[in-house]
Amino acid sequence: MVFAKSWEDFEIAAENMYIANPCQCRFTMKYTHQKNQVVLKLTDNVKCVQFKTEVLSDLKRIEKFSGNLIGVCSGKSTR
Repeated sequence: MVFAKSWEDFEIAAENMYIANPCQCRFTMKYTHQKNQVVLKLTDNVKCVQFKTEVLSDLKRIEKFSGNLIGVCSGKSTR
């Protein structure tokens, strides 16, 4: 499992992974209250990319990313 160093790296890697194999990709988001930390994970059973943050300003990016991903998964592309 690889943690992306920046949000942009995670976003590019996740998008490429989803484009390569959309039927196998899974996206999870986990919040740990004790650490005030959000961990995002996208996997296709072969590769896994993760991103963790404790910064509140990243929440808007996460919200936009997950909304775009859900739109693409449901066939209603938001891009």
